[in-house]
Amino acid sequence: MKGLPFLLLAVAGLSLWSGPYPLSGGDPMAQIVLLEYRLPRLLLAMGCGAGLALSGALLQGLTRNPLADPGLLGVSQGAALAVVALIVLTPAAPFALRLPVAFGGALAAAALVQTVGRGAPLRLILSGIGLSALLAALISALLTHGGLREAETALGWLAGSLHAATLAEAGLMALILLALAPLCALLAPALGVLRLGEEVALALGLPLLRVRRLILLAAVLAAAAPAALVGPLGFIGLIAPHLAARLSAAPGRHLWLSALTGAALLALADLAGRSLGAVQVPAGLITSILGAPLFLWLLIRRPAAGGAR
Repeated sequence: MKGLPFLLLAVAGLSLWSGPYPLSGGDPMAQIVLLEYRLPRLLLAMGCGAGLALSGALLQGLTRNPLADPGLLGVSQGAALAVVALIVLTPAAPFALRLPVAFGGALAAAALVQTVGRGAPLRLILSGIGLSALLAALISALLTHGGLREAETALGWLAGSLHAATLAEAGLMALILLALAPLCALLAPALGVLRLGEEVALALGLPLLRVRRLILLAAVLAAAAPAALVGPLGFIGLIAPHLAARLSAAPGRHLWLSALTGAALLALADLAGRSLGAVQVPAGLITSILGAPLFLWLLIRRPAAGGAR
């Protein structure tokens, strides 16, 4: 557990140092490359990775299902549909609108899944899978019927690329995480009680409905912000909490360890995407390529692990 921050620092150093343009002291161009390109990209990757991992940890605690994540419950797709609709239908809309629009879409999707699922963990997962498929179809319909330029913009955003990251976007993501920190600290004990089951939680006096809504609100914001700033990034919210659980399963520590793990994973994915070939591969594609087999492994392994956490 103590080595995770050092791993994150090592990934950060490697990400800043690696690239086609060599960094050397006294070179003004090297300073521009470092401060205007690599540093914003790294900071935004770590912030978005932390947000997605935090969302996944919250949703897994809420549903008591280790396979829950923002994508599986329709949260990421709700944000994606809202932003794609904004890009395709109102191409002149300012970039600043993407965050509130993404949050609204994610919140609407989460509320629908919560209503249909009625709070039952399995029903929530099944409802999320069905809604995700529907929203993906609607996104495809928008791309098909939109203008060529708008469709290209939306497709580039859907790939989850960090190549156009700015310090302003990284700072906004950091502010959102800072705003979520006290709420997550407040919810951590409730997540520990929810692990014991609804009956025990009610017997201990936990206001179940209010706690669920707060957890869902925090998870939606943590997932919607990366979706608005970068685009959909799959599997970070699923994998990072599992890796963090190997270090500590205590709810409070697990949330922060998940955030650090997610930050390291997305930074590594972005580094791999821009270092492994002549053409840069968006981080979203890297996380999907690597995350899909890991998801299948977790799905196969789950019955042997004793079901939901």
